Amino acid sequence: MSVSALPIGERIRYWREKKHRKQAAVAGLCGITEEYLSQIERGLKIPSLPVLQALAAELGVPVSALLGEKRNELLAENAYVADSVVTALMGYGPAGSAQPVTLAELRERVESVWRIWQTSPKRFTEAASVLPALIVDTENAIRAHRLSSDSAARRDVLRTAADLYFMLRSYCRRAGRVELSLMVADRALRAAEDADDPIRLSAAQWNLGHVLLADGEYEGAKQVALRGIEGLRALPRDADTIAMAGALELVAVVADARRKRWGQARERLSSNATPRAQQVGEGNTMWTVFGPTNVELHAVSIEMEAGEAAEALRVADQIDTSHLPSIERRFTFLLEVARCYDLRREDPAVLVHLLDLEQMAPEDLARNPLARNMVTRLRRRVRATYRRQVDALAERLSSV
Repeated sequence: MSVSALPIGERIRYWREKKHRKQAAVAGLCGITEEYLSQIERGLKIPSLPVLQALAAELGVPVSALLGEKRNELLAENAYVADSVVTALMGYGPAGSAQPVTLAELRERVESVWRIWQTSPKRFTEAASVLPALIVDTENAIRAHRLSSDSAARRDVLRTAADLYFMLRSYCRRAGRVELSLMVADRALRAAEDADDPIRLSAAQWNLGHVLLADGEYEGAKQVALRGIEGLRALPRDADTIAMAGALELVAVVADARRKRWGQARERLSSNATPRAQQVGEGNTMWTVFGPTNVELHAVSIEMEAGEAAEALRVADQIDTSHLPSIERRFTFLLEVARCYDLRREDPAVLVHLLDLEQMAPEDLARNPLARNMVTRLRRRVRATYRRQVDALAERLSSV
């Protein structure tokens, strides 16, 4: 197979090894962590354009050598946020309603887009169809109530705005636009602060933590999560407070795992997150889906990150995700199971799980770099018995 046909991560590794460069040295000179470069080379992350340019310069090759001739995965990954959503976020989208919409209507529309995002197999397409007008109307409502003497109405608008930005954080992140995800996470934080809503403020920190995780800023993500937990200590220990603290603990767990601190991640999960999950049971406080099942999913993630595929699969076999309210969490779990089989090179099991993921959420599968890389690897090594199915899956994904 020619170099140009390889995924971006494998092309970067090819050129780095051809130049006899150490991973740590290249990462340091490009201003990224060694772990982040490792994840890029393994297909777990898609580099931003500035990172790609820095890598090309450091390796002494043109950017085109890293992108390849057949497909520009970087641009494809960054094209999933609808243009109309971007223009609305930047403030030059379509005109909003002539009169500010009522708070009740705005709240219902935000709740509706969250239902789409957490339950629809075509959530990217369906969310993109309603988000531009909703963003504009929400921003108009904020402006209309900025100097209002009705403090209760103003706080309600800001709470609703924060909830919309939470959803947009996930939408932009899952579409590969980390810079937009960071922008809306910051808007959510400011809205929650202005609303003087402690639970939403902790939810905003949870969202920011996930953006930092996506950007490879693991220590920053952990510190944001720990500050969020500390801020909750003064609040009454009701179900929402406990659940938010637990969700923030899971951010810290992932940060530890990504930094290869497997023991710390396992200890934090069992000592801090598990007791909180047992206290509150299954729930969806601030759309975090925190509860015992989510904690178990993180146990699988730790073992998968650690390369302990057999242990991850053993834990996964005991988990039932059918009751979870979020298609995203169910998808992520099944994808990690597929990745474990991929690590073991059990190709029939990888294919079965990828086909299940396609049925569950075809748009998510097509937009996920880890899934696309698994399909690419399958096409290279799969036995003739399964090649037709793998090729057909790849063709379907390219058309989504």
